[in-house]
Amino acid sequence: MSVQRKSSNSSRLEPFFCRFLSDLGRHNYVTPTCYMELMAAFSQLLAMKRGSIMKAKKRYKNGLEKLAFAESQVHEMLQFDFRLFPHHKYVMVIAVESVEVEAASKLVSVEEEATAVQAAEAQALKDECDSELAEAIPALEEAIAALNTLKKENLIFFFFPLSLLQEESMQKIRATYMTNPDFSPAKVAKASSAAEGLCKWIKAMESYDRVVKIVAPKKAKQAEAQATLAAAMATLSEKRAQLKEVMDRLADLQRISQEKTEEKAKLEAQRDLCQQKLERAEKLIGGLDLQNTYDNLTGDVLISAGVMAYLGAFTASFRQDCTGQWIKLSFPVNDFSLSKTLGDPIKIRAWNIAGLPTDSFSIDNGVITSNSRPLMIDPQGQANKWVKNSEKDNKLNIIKLTDDDYMRTLENCIQFGSPLLLENVGEELDPSLEPLLLKQTFKQGDKIVTGPQKGHLRLKRV
Repeated sequence: MSVQRKSSNSSRLEPFFCRFLSDLGRHNYVTPTCYMELMAAFSQLLAMKRGSIMKAKKRYKNGLEKLAFAESQVHEMLQFDFRLFPHHKYVMVIAVESVEVEAASKLVSVEEEATAVQAAEAQALKDECDSELAEAIPALEEAIAALNTLKKENLIFFFFPLSLLQEESMQKIRATYMTNPDFSPAKVAKASSAAEGLCKWIKAMESYDRVVKIVAPKKAKQAEAQATLAAAMATLSEKRAQLKEVMDRLADLQRISQEKTEEKAKLEAQRDLCQQKLERAEKLIGGLDLQNTYDNLTGDVLISAGVMAYLGAFTASFRQDCTGQWIKLSFPVNDFSLSKTLGDPIKIRAWNIAGLPTDSFSIDNGVITSNSRPLMIDPQGQANKWVKNSEKDNKLNIIKLTDDDYMRTLENCIQFGSPLLLENVGEELDPSLEPLLLKQTFKQGDKIVTGPQKGHLRLKRV
């Protein structure tokens, strides 16, 4: 950027100033100080904006690199997981195990049915034996009770083990006594009460012998059935244990397969998400066109610095006409807007909340005041209200030249970098403020004081 082009822009302001005077009756002046402010603002703002764009470019580039790295990591994890735990392998193993489980389940079902039949048969035999024995035992007990009528010496002869009854003796009893209609306890009792007991006893022995001979084979068969049932139950338990083992193994395989399937789906979703983010980020960066913005930054900053140095007092239409002429003479620019070039959307939103109007002209004025030490002509008090609202959290100091301690307050603001609003400024300023406005060092007593670098000074004129 040459000094000639800068001075050319300055020299072309005269027609606008003359028209501004004729149309609105308001004076505006171009001084060497304005030109120096133009050069200072241009160099500072250009360095700041270039640094900001390079920082944003680096941030977006780092973001792209992180997204690409994340995508590659997810892809590697997906490939590693597939190599280490191939899904088709689990599918094949599960298919084989499922066939084994089905076969084992059918075998166990057959075994359970056979065992159930055997258990039913054994129980039927037991019930039958118990039923038949139940018929004989009461008769035997009745006969034994009848023996109580016999004398002691007679009982000794008859008490002997029932198992010693001979078949030959029982046949004789059945042939001789059981077929005799007169051999009944009632008839025998007429002859002798002791004979009645003997009769009952003989009949009970015969009945018991007959039942025992019928039940004994059934008991043996029942014992055999119980043994067979126990063996079948043992076999069934073994088959059930084998089935449970196979089913547990199949369940584990299915669980692992399901987990791996879900993990793979999750990784694929992460990969797809990373790809989408990467594509969106690339489109975003492509849409931002940071390189073109950087290339045209010189023209944007030059026009912005010119607006701040020369056009603060102009109305919106005069500013637009003047910047339009500058754009034709300057370096290439983007779609120029002072608020887009130097403004921060977040700060602008905060300004609007604090009372700054939302039109582009008011926002441009806010940008100018935030990047300079402005003199605000504010007959309606709108700017005053906005400054107080926007700076109240920063401990804004408000003074007037007529205040007794205004210089002390000014010194404190310089020392601590606090914002300062000087109200009711007249046609002439106190000469002691000139070094401050020019950001020069000045001597206060024995101290060399520098104008505030962190603080923000605003002057208001009604």
